[in-house]
Amino acid sequence: MNDVVTLHHGSGGSRMHALIDRIFISHFSNPVLNEKKDAALLENTGSDVAFTTDTYVIDPIFFPGGDIGKLAVCGTLNDLAVSFARPVALSVAFVLEEGFPLSDLDRIARSMAAEAKDAGVPIVTGDTKVVPRGKCDRVFINTAGIGVVEKQVLERIRRTKPMPGDRILLSGTLGDHAVAIILAREAFRFHAQVSSDCANLYPVISKLTASSEKIRLMRDITRGGLSSILHEITDGTNLGIDISEENIPVRNEVRAVCELLGFDPLDLANEGKFIAIAGEEDADRLLKILRESPGGENAALIGRITRSHPGKVMMTTLTGGVRMVEMVSGEQLPRIC
Repeated sequence: MNDVVTLHHGSGGSRMHALIDRIFISHFSNPVLNEKKDAALLENTGSDVAFTTDTYVIDPIFFPGGDIGKLAVCGTLNDLAVSFARPVALSVAFVLEEGFPLSDLDRIARSMAAEAKDAGVPIVTGDTKVVPRGKCDRVFINTAGIGVVEKQVLERIRRTKPMPGDRILLSGTLGDHAVAIILAREAFRFHAQVSSDCANLYPVISKLTASSEKIRLMRDITRGGLSSILHEITDGTNLGIDISEENIPVRNEVRAVCELLGFDPLDLANEGKFIAIAGEEDADRLLKILRESPGGENAALIGRITRSHPGKVMMTTLTGGVRMVEMVSGEQLPRIC
C-alpha cells in the first residue's frame, strides 16, 4: 500500500478494502464493525436496529436521473433495505464551500425532502459547516440512517448463510449510473441517452423479503460494481461463485460507452441495483416479483453459489469460455457517488 491516500483508496475495490482493514478495522475493531455490513445491526438495545452512514462527493452534483441530494437519501435508504431493515429516520450534514449558490442548495434540499417524503422516512437531525472558497468543491453531504429489523427476520439472517446451489438474482441493468455521470462530465462528448438508476430500493426489497424466507443475503451494487460485491461474498469462505455473462443485463448504450473507454460493466457503480442470494426453490418466484416491480423489468438470474473454486468468481463468457472475474483494484472514475 502507498504511504499516502490516493484516489484508488475510494474505488470500492481491493485497495479500499486494504485501507479499511489496515487503518480503520485495526483501530476501531469490534464485533459489529468487523462484520463489514452495509448497515450495523445493533442488538440488545431495547429494540433491534440497523445503523448506517455514507458521504457523497459526486461530480457533477446535478446529472440525468438525479442529483447529489437524491443520491444521498436513496443511498442511505438502500444500505438499510439490503440489511433487512425498515428505514425510520435520516440525518443529513452539509459541508458547503463559500460562494456556493443558495439556489443550488435550495434545489438539493427540495430534492432530498421529496425523496424522503416519498419513502415515508423523515430527516430528523443534521449539521451545516461552511469552509473558505477553494477548501472543498461546492458541496459534500453526509447522511446517516436508522432502521428497524423485525426480531424474526434478525433470527433468520443470523442463522442463514449462502449455501451451494443458491441462486444469484440481479435486480436490473448494470452501469447506468456510472455511464450517466461519464456523459454528464464535459470531458466526454458522447451522444447517448443514459440516466442514472438512482432510486430507493426499499419498496421492492420489502416485497421480496415478505414473500420468501429463503433470501440469505442482499447487497446494493455501488462503488466497485458487481465484481467487488461478489468477491466480498466469497472472501474468507469455502464457497465460489459462477455467473453467466449472457444473463447479465447491460443496456446497449452502456455497453457501447464501455467498449469505447475500456470499462467492464461488472466494475461500474450503480445507485439503484442490488443482488439477492436465495434458495434455488424460491429463485424463479422472486425473479417474477422483481420483473413485475417498477425498475425491475430487466432483473435476471445471473449465477449460483458453488463449492468449486472457493474464494473465486468465475464467469462463462458470451463465446463459451470461462474467465476469472477480478475485483477492481483502482479508481476508474473518481467522485462517482
